[in-house]
Amino acid sequence: MDGIKKILGIVWIVLGLATAWFGIKELGIPKLSSGKQDDLVFGIIIMFILTPIITGGLLIFGKYALEGEFGSDKE
Repeated sequence: MDGIKKILGIVWIVLGLATAWFGIKELGIPKLSSGKQDDLVFGIIIMFILTPIITGGLLIFGKYALEGEFGSDKE
């Protein structure tokens, strides 16, 4: 079971990095540089609110899974 947790920890970290890349490169920067008011608001929300929360959560979850802290059966 510890092996599965460590593998899934790596998966969560990779998903966190992929989310950061997608949130910044695919959604954030193109919306901020489009010049339209609606896109600017959406880009700000994506870049400065959603991307850090989602990425941070996935990276922390992966870190704890790798360390064996998450879902531990220790008393």
